Amino acid sequence: MRIHIHDSTESMAQSAAAEGIATIQAALAERGEANVILATGASQFGVLEVLVKSDIDFSKIRAFHLDEYIGLPLSHPASFRRYLTERVIAKVPAFKEFTLIDGEAADIDAEIARVSALIAQSPIDVCFAGIGENGHLAFNDPQADFETEAPYINV
Repeated sequence: MRIHIHDSTESMAQSAAAEGIATIQAALAERGEANVILATGASQFGVLEVLVKSDIDFSKIRAFHLDEYIGLPLSHPASFRRYLTERVIAKVPAFKEFTLIDGEAADIDAEIARVSALIAQSPIDVCFAGIGENGHLAFNDPQADFETEAPYINV
């Protein structure tokens, strides 16, 4: 693991976004497309702002939503679908595909199976995710099952 220490949140966001963008550009040059995972949270504000202003051809990007609350409506301010729609999807011309998790699905197990099957078909080039104050990554708070190989689970 490489650890980078920055003097400011802005510097960290610029650096993280630049590394991710370079990896996306390399995938585009090699395969003509790239697959990314986008997370939410305060740690992602600056990173996503830099990403959406970049010169990436988003029409060649397949994006996946990392996590979502079950039962939370899209209209709720804490909805991760809302966060990504407002901060990313609305700010770029068009993605090749953008898979959002429907936390309001009537059958949450079927929704998990749907997004798991889609992501399994797309080897990920970059995951933009932050680390929470207590060390968690996404909803993998302490006590998470780190033995699972399922791409999406109900936590």
